[in-house]
Amino acid sequence: MVAANREMAAYCFDTLVAHYNSEDAPPPAFDEGQHPLFVTWKKVVIGGEPRLRGCIGNLEAQYIITGFRDYALTSALRDRRFPPIQAKELPTLECTVSILTDYETANHYLDWEVGKHGLIIEFTDPNNNARRSATYLPDVAAHEGWTREEAIDSLMRKAGYSGHITESLRKSIRVTRYQSTLFTLTYSDYVSYVRETRGAAPSINGVKHVNH
Repeated sequence: MVAANREMAAYCFDTLVAHYNSEDAPPPAFDEGQHPLFVTWKKVVIGGEPRLRGCIGNLEAQYIITGFRDYALTSALRDRRFPPIQAKELPTLECTVSILTDYETANHYLDWEVGKHGLIIEFTDPNNNARRSATYLPDVAAHEGWTREEAIDSLMRKAGYSGHITESLRKSIRVTRYQSTLFTLTYSDYVSYVRETRGAAPSINGVKHVNH
């Protein structure tokens, strides 16, 4: 099984830096494979929790080199919940890459473990018969301090359901659980990695060099 690693997160930074510099990213230092994956960008806040700046991926298996390249940019620039990340924000960023594994159909909506499983829910909106779906990666419920029921209810809101949540509606949900490996790389660690492997720190158009 392929596990998320430093080279994958560095490639996402490489891709974003190359975008700002209008150049091609260096070739990735990891092997090709096919897996579902996500790229998450957060902004490190002094004295506080890192703030989400973008998170987009795909629940279907795909070639990971193309996937990380595409989703590094999509999550940074086109997550509709947030304004696009600007080059000047790069020194404050951390990137988490996730590779999803072990998809299983849960027996019911509570048949999963907080901190271990990510979730995909699918259900029919009783108000308009629309099919709704949403996902949370495995670390979300634990990070938010949610119970399993709270996580399910939050996912239903994320899916766009605004009506009353009943126990019978919860029981109607189809839940797919999955696991993931992840790796988080801060910008300063990325600079160190580039220095270590290429002999010089990355330069970014419009961003003052930061010494680390």
